[in-house]
Amino acid sequence: MKSRRFIVLIVTVVLLTSMMVLPAFATTYEVVSGDMLYRIAQKYGVTVQQIVDANDIKNPDLIYPGDKLLIPDGTTPTPTGAVEITIIHTNDVHSRVSFSATGGLGYDKLSTIVKEMRAKNPNTLVMDAGDAFHGQTVSTLNKGESIVRIMNAVGYDLMTVGNHDFNYGQDRLLELEKMADFDIISSSIYKADYSTFLPSYVIKEFDGVKIAVFGLSTPDTTFTTHPNNVIGLDFFDPVIIGKLMVAQLKDKADIIVCLAHLGLDSSGDYSSEKVAMYVDGIDVIVDGHSHTALPEGRLVNNTLIVQTGDYIKNVGVVELKLAKGVLTKTAKHITHAEGGAMASDQVIVDLIAEIQADNTAITSEVIGTTTIKLDGERGLVRTGETNLGNLITDAMLYETGAQIAFTNGGGIRASIDVGEITVGDVITVLPFGNYVVTKELTGSQIVAALELGMDTYPAEKGSFPHIAGMKVVFDPAKAAGERVVSVTVGGEAIVLDEHYSVATNDFIAAGGDGYTMFKGAPHLGEYQGLDEVLIDYIQVFGAEDSVVEGRIMKVDEVSYLYFYLAA
Repeated sequence: MKSRRFIVLIVTVVLLTSMMVLPAFATTYEVVSGDMLYRIAQKYGVTVQQIVDANDIKNPDLIYPGDKLLIPDGTTPTPTGAVEITIIHTNDVHSRVSFSATGGLGYDKLSTIVKEMRAKNPNTLVMDAGDAFHGQTVSTLNKGESIVRIMNAVGYDLMTVGNHDFNYGQDRLLELEKMADFDIISSSIYKADYSTFLPSYVIKEFDGVKIAVFGLSTPDTTFTTHPNNVIGLDFFDPVIIGKLMVAQLKDKADIIVCLAHLGLDSSGDYSSEKVAMYVDGIDVIVDGHSHTALPEGRLVNNTLIVQTGDYIKNVGVVELKLAKGVLTKTAKHITHAEGGAMASDQVIVDLIAEIQADNTAITSEVIGTTTIKLDGERGLVRTGETNLGNLITDAMLYETGAQIAFTNGGGIRASIDVGEITVGDVITVLPFGNYVVTKELTGSQIVAALELGMDTYPAEKGSFPHIAGMKVVFDPAKAAGERVVSVTVGGEAIVLDEHYSVATNDFIAAGGDGYTMFKGAPHLGEYQGLDEVLIDYIQVFGAEDSVVEGRIMKVDEVSYLYFYLAA
């Protein structure tokens, strides 16, 4: 009898000891394609390190479909009382994918930041406030797919859509949404049947704290992408939708975040500041669209508005702390100097290189032929009219329906030789990723722009104008600012106080190359990339009819022609 009791005692001690030494497991999980360890940890309410330790994982960045992971049951002590949540955010990246010493941090540096911050706090959300899928050839060649692949690899959780995310059309945007491992949301875009175009919101939970994130997109999308891209969609007033979303979410979540592509342009009808002012109950607005840098955020009506500028020049970080029902929130930027000192994530570097290699096959596509050389040499495009400049501006008029097209010679970087014209040829000519914008200018502003572009003639100047829809005569013998002799638009003399629609590129539209008269002019619309516009035009009309036809002439050339014809 004593021996039996002794055996029972030994067994009991062994069992108790094993319970103390070995972790308990709630379940096993089979890894599927696209899984990341931090998301699995979030799903089961445990930390990445707990899963790593339980499965003896050597490299947390490498898990494979079919792997079976033991998931701890969560009995490891978790924070009680205060819960801290980190939001990492970007906006208006416009396909600037790689680190640049003079530009942005790129997704390669961002990925390093994300990994380091998630290691410190698994309660981390990574989100983008729109205009990610368009802007450079790395994205436009495959209509945004490359950007989705990179964002998947970085580990984004959420995104809302900006106006330029519609640049490939609404159907393509929905295709990109299906490719994404992250949620793409907007509560303010409705289809004709009054169903939402995208999911309105998501709710995430960290240590028992629920955070709801809903999306808002600017109604200006109806004219800041090509109108055909949003046919059948309605973009509702963000203030009204914001109030509806807060009413819907306030009993479902402890924290409410608005992920918005609205901007802080006080002159517009719609802004994130206006939403914060008139909608109570939003804790944070992660914003985009106006390319505004707010290093410490802006507090409006107890709503913290944050935005990073653009092109990942900064990475935004919001720290949320909920303790005893009281939420504290702070914002900061990881600057270009700080992020640039970090190592690039080699996984992202390799992925970008793979994408660029794949794009080589696309750039070799033949889009047309030419029997004449299309002149884009530096010395020509910076001093006068060329057939290539005329082809580009004709394409801009065709795309937009504007009265006038106006671009700068400095943006034309190469010629196209006789023979086949490829996508790569066009990208070489127009390498900057500019897109087409329409503005409304007065006749006097147009004349001022022409004076600016020709004020150093015959010296080369990057701002020398290339035009369509109008003709100009100038006298280089006169003083700078007084050289324009005559301007006709559509065959009629320009009227100085009349308003004209002008298609240009986004660089000039923002006042680039000294064209400040464009910067403050009313904004009419935004269109495809300039390279895409030219490709489409060549595919429809070819390039054979592009000739120098006297759109810009010196006064002595006009006189010569007059006397020649009169004779």
